[in-house]
Amino acid sequence: MASYAIGYDVGSSSVKAALVRVDDGATMIVVQYPETEMRITSPQPGWAEQDPEDWWQALCAATHQLLERSGVAPRQIASIGLAYQMHGLVLVDTDGKPVRPAIIWCDSRAVETGDQALRAMGAEYCFGHLLNSPGNFTAARLKWVIDHEPEIYQQAQYLLLPGDFLALRLTGTACTTISGLSEAILWDFAGHRVAQRALDYFGIDPQKVPPLTDTFGQQGVLSRQGAEATGLMAGTPLTYRAGDQPNNAMSLGVVHAGEVAATGGTSGVIYGVADRLISDPESRVNSFAHVTHTVTDPRIGMLLCINGAGIEHAWMKHHVAHPGATYEEMERAMQSVPIGCDGLTVLPFGNGAERMLGNVFPGAQVNHLDFNRHGRGHLIRAGLEGVAFAVAHGFTIFRALGFNPSVIRVGNDNLFRSAIFGTTLAALLQCRIEVHAVTGAVGAALASIHQGSGHALAERIAGNRTECVYEPEGHASEYQAAYAQWVDDLQGLRAHPGWPRGNTLR
Repeated sequence: MASYAIGYDVGSSSVKAALVRVDDGATMIVVQYPETEMRITSPQPGWAEQDPEDWWQALCAATHQLLERSGVAPRQIASIGLAYQMHGLVLVDTDGKPVRPAIIWCDSRAVETGDQALRAMGAEYCFGHLLNSPGNFTAARLKWVIDHEPEIYQQAQYLLLPGDFLALRLTGTACTTISGLSEAILWDFAGHRVAQRALDYFGIDPQKVPPLTDTFGQQGVLSRQGAEATGLMAGTPLTYRAGDQPNNAMSLGVVHAGEVAATGGTSGVIYGVADRLISDPESRVNSFAHVTHTVTDPRIGMLLCINGAGIEHAWMKHHVAHPGATYEEMERAMQSVPIGCDGLTVLPFGNGAERMLGNVFPGAQVNHLDFNRHGRGHLIRAGLEGVAFAVAHGFTIFRALGFNPSVIRVGNDNLFRSAIFGTTLAALLQCRIEVHAVTGAVGAALASIHQGSGHALAERIAGNRTECVYEPEGHASEYQAAYAQWVDDLQGLRAHPGWPRGNTLR
């Protein structure tokens, strides 16, 4: 009887679940739940929260779909792998129940908290030990809770990342990883331990940090409650856990120094791997432990995130495109619009504080709208071009840090399904973009089978099928002219008297 592995990729929009055959790594089926984006609430401007129970219910629903559509029996599932949206804060009580909504990755409320922490702990410690400014990441968000909701903090037994919470619901065991603590800005790379100085500064009780487990290897087994909820068998092992961006890079075989992956989900991400402890002193790019990181053989993931990416295109779908329009129909509508959209530009920064811009949340902006020239297709294409321009703008920072790839590997989902997006980005970066037939959920499933360091797995899947390639050729001058106009508009926004001036990072 054949055996299989399940991989989950739990984002802020949906949960993807993949079923992979153990013997040969073949992907049998991939499902997504829900079909429409999960709800993000914003109780105040710049805030972003989700109910962790929504992630759990979506994971369970996706699992039931996977089993029903494949006909695979629960006893045939040999292992589980889990990838998850990074930087979120989930606080749970002694029963493992959330005591407040999760503060997720695109929430901006803790920007000033993180800036104060940088000033107080000093740049030498933050960049030398944490590899980052505390910024607006998990530790700063927890400090916000301590300061503004002390009774909530006291109720919490553990601080968890989203993947830690889902692992707890699956297995009944609370634990975290080095990679996870590094994305929370609570890992001391110089001392190879939990960052005690950061805990002390923020006033975080060390007992609220769950025990460590390895990224690869058994992290617990499915509990009776987890089995009942998912339809799987109790005792099924959870053998891999990682944030979505390190997992995506590993899924594309990106583990060696100088290699680069990218994603175009709710956010847009460039992710490169370095073989030394490295940081960006301006904190526009962030450094985290890659899935293959060890103290003796460092692998640091350099991550540049554009918050307003797929969420911008989804906003266009819901509010600008014809009611009920699909992304394929939007692509066709954009094809009749020329490169540069007849001068129309969109700055897509409407999804929280942007690290690339000095941790400022400027809001999105539409520029040069001409009622006599521009229509629906112009606005949709200008939005998508704006995301590509933002990613290209961020890549100039990456190049300054020493990354000069000739190829960027991406998965075959989200924005890279759009030929307009892929072609625009390839032309601007003058770099070949390879779209591979793999998703984060498939990568998580494959990783759950593998019990080593991850290098051998990455080598194995690096040759996965290339679905299409966007080459950096054709219309270069037109793309560059449109990009130059976009940069001028961004510079104009930043020169505006209303642009925040108090950020210490820029």
